[in-house]
Order: sequence, then structure tokens, then C-alpha cells
Amino acid sequence: MSKKSSRRSFLQKIGATSLVSAAAPLSSFAFKERAEERMLFYDRDIANTDKIRLGVIGFGVQGHIDLATALKVPGVELAGICDLYPGRLENAKELYGKDLYVTRNYMDLLDKPDIDAVIIATTDIWHAKMAIDAMNKGKHVYCEKPMVYKVSEGKGIIDTQKKTGKVLQVGSQRVSSIGYAKAKELLEAGEIGDLNMVNAVYDRQSSIGSWEYTIPDDASPETLAWDKYIEVIDKIPYDPKKFFWWRAYKEVGTGVAGDLFIHLLSGTHFITNSLGPETIYSTGQLSYWKDGRDMPDVMSGVMQYPDSPQHPAFQMTLQVNFISGTGGQHALTFVGSEGVIDIKGNNLSLSHSIMPEAPGFGGYDSVFTFEKGLRDKMQRDYDSKWTKEQRTRPVKEDIIFNVPKGYSDHLDHFTNFFDAVRTGKEVIEDATFGLRAAAPSLGCNQSYFEKKIVKWDPVKMKMK
Repeated sequence: MSKKSSRRSFLQKIGATSLVSAAAPLSSFAFKERAEERMLFYDRDIANTDKIRLGVIGFGVQGHIDLATALKVPGVELAGICDLYPGRLENAKELYGKDLYVTRNYMDLLDKPDIDAVIIATTDIWHAKMAIDAMNKGKHVYCEKPMVYKVSEGKGIIDTQKKTGKVLQVGSQRVSSIGYAKAKELLEAGEIGDLNMVNAVYDRQSSIGSWEYTIPDDASPETLAWDKYIEVIDKIPYDPKKFFWWRAYKEVGTGVAGDLFIHLLSGTHFITNSLGPETIYSTGQLSYWKDGRDMPDVMSGVMQYPDSPQHPAFQMTLQVNFISGTGGQHALTFVGSEGVIDIKGNNLSLSHSIMPEAPGFGGYDSVFTFEKGLRDKMQRDYDSKWTKEQRTRPVKEDIIFNVPKGYSDHLDHFTNFFDAVRTGKEVIEDATFGLRAAAPSLGCNQSYFEKKIVKWDPVKMKMK
């Protein structure tokens, strides 16, 4: 079997055998066709003109993971790495060769003419400035989430992307998941009726999951270039935790909202085509990880999404618990008037619960409290008006969709990014999408600290 045939066969299995049961409207598998087109694109040899030279700014945990995934896409080559901590630059050379270009100054990396695109995987406070600088230097940008540290930074990124014409994709990979594409298709097909609620959970239970990363023995103001690190914020005293555990501190990070709420929001916005909520409220506490952090380790949010051309009004609840007795879980549940789509990871299940056409009568009902003569008459009237079929709940087959073993939405996300760089096609998670996901997340932090409901205009992308 040829490579192309085997890949087509693989993708047909994604669309066919992974579904336990499907009604006619679900058989188009548009996501499968898009995936096939993308995969077959990489069956051909990559010419020199198609090669993409990649730079990385921020070579911490996510920078390592992003780079390793990006290099799996054919024709992508590493051209340089920037990080403030020299130990990570030495690590980069150990991994990718002693001749690799490394620097502690990201502008030097952006000045290299042989770099086409950059990954920005730094502390949140640097995302906006680096993304704007990179696009102005002619580089395409893959920027980790949240795209901005402050909502006010969003307009500058959007304007720069439009002005330069460069591709910018935000790194919430679930928008590229074939599992989420299937959920989107099911929702659009009306399989759960009218959406009215989304419940989103992203729990953890480990010190690493709670950002207590190991701090190197040689950490110092000099080795971490502390003055440079805090250059874009008000000056704060040296603290190595705020360099290596930065998500836990509001001066440099955005906490559970910016790390995890935003994944839940990005996925929900992709599946529903939503522009975002109008009201945002959150509450939280510091339950367990009392290590000096000033961001909560347990947080919940409630958002109200308006009735819009994209979807009916619905409420969204968000939850992160960093000391969860569940051992950790990641789930999105879409509740509609006729069923539920439940997503765990990239897999999903769909179940139905459809009300009968006839109204309820009898059983746990006030009718049994009436006198017998009236009760019997009302029963006869009900039976003559409604047929047995009208009194019976309609039944539809449930659906289970599992992605193939070894599937990576992270790799799909990078593939989409590099396809856009090569072909000029639009990405889903551009700067506008990125701001519409980031703003509600950051609004949760604002609500938590200010103890108030935050109002957001999802169309104009402004806080009210």
C-alpha cells in the first residue's frame, strides 16, 4: 500500500469506525477531509523554498515541548534559541548541537535574516511586546497563551498583525483537535438541541502541576538577568520563584485563569463559534499550595454568553482545583435541550434526553391530590388528546468518538500554523480570536481581586 493510500485509510478510520452510531447529518466528516488534505500536502518533498527556519524565545518547560513538537512537521528547521537563563542555552546546545545560535537578547534573534518564524514561550508579561516586535521584524509568530498579560495590549497585536500581514497563532491547541472538530459538527447539526450551559473543568493534583518547578542551584540576579526580566513591569525585588514559578504571581503571570481557564474558553469558543461572554464573575481561595504565591489554587468562574447569531444564550461555569482528590481531570460538557456532548481530552461522547411532545400527567404530580371523580375525568381527557407515541420520550442512539491512539492536537496545531506560513491561509486562533479568549480569562482575575462582576463587550472587544 502506498503512503498516500495508507494515510487515506487511516483518516477514513477516524471518520468511520470511531463512531458507534451516527445519523445522516453526521456523516460528512468535514474535519476528516481537511485532515486528509493537510496530511497529503506533506506527502510531497519539501523544497528549499518551502523550508521554515524557526527561532524560539523562552526555552523553559513549554518552550521545550513546543519546539520538539514543531520539529516533527516536515521542512521545519531550528535556527536559534533565546532565553535569559544561560543554563537553558547550554541545554539547548546539548539537545540540538554545539553550533546552534543562542542568545539572551531576543532582539538579536529577531534580527537574524534566516529566521522565518518564532515561538514565543516566555512569561506572560512579555507576550505582547515580543509578538509585536517579531511581526515588525518580518517574522511569523506562534505565541503561547494567554496572548496578552493585559486586555489593553490586545489591540496593538491585532493592528500589527493586520499591518504586517504576518501569521500569528495562539498556542491553545484544542482548536486544532479533530475531537473538538467533531463536537463542533455535532453541535451545529442540532444533536443536543439548543445549547444552554457549558461546564468546564481542569483540575490537577501534583506539585509540578501546581507550578512548583525545580529552581537551579546557580539562580541569581545575574544568571537570570533580573533587571531585563522585569523591564516591562514596575520594578520588583529579586525572587527566583517569580522567574521559575511565575504563573503563581500576579506581578508576572496570570494564574490558573491565564493557564487553564483559557484552554477551556478557547475550546468552547471554537466549538460554538462564540465571540465571548458579556458578564464574568469568579471566586477562589488559596487552599493548599501556601508557598508564597498570591494567586489562588482553587478558582471557579461563571460567565453569561448572550443570544447571538452564532448561538443561543448560554451560561458557562469554569473550575480549576490544584489539590483535587480526583487526581486531576480535564473535561468540557455541553448541555442542550435534548442532550449532552461530554469531551474528555480529545475524545467525546454524546447522549440524548428528549422530552415527549405531550405534557406530563400523573405520577409525581398534583393530580393525585384531587378528588376521584375529577381525577378520572382529567385522565380520560388527557388520554383522548395525546397518543401513546406523543407521550413517549423519543430515543436516539448515543455516539462515542475516540481519536486514534497516539493522536496529538499539539502537532495538528503546529501543522496548521506552518501550513498558514507556507500558503497564506488563515488560522483559526489568530490575534482576534486570541484576545476574545484571553480577555474573559483575565476578567476572572479582575473579578477575583476586585470582588465584582466584570462586563465585557465581545463584539467591540472592550471592557465595559
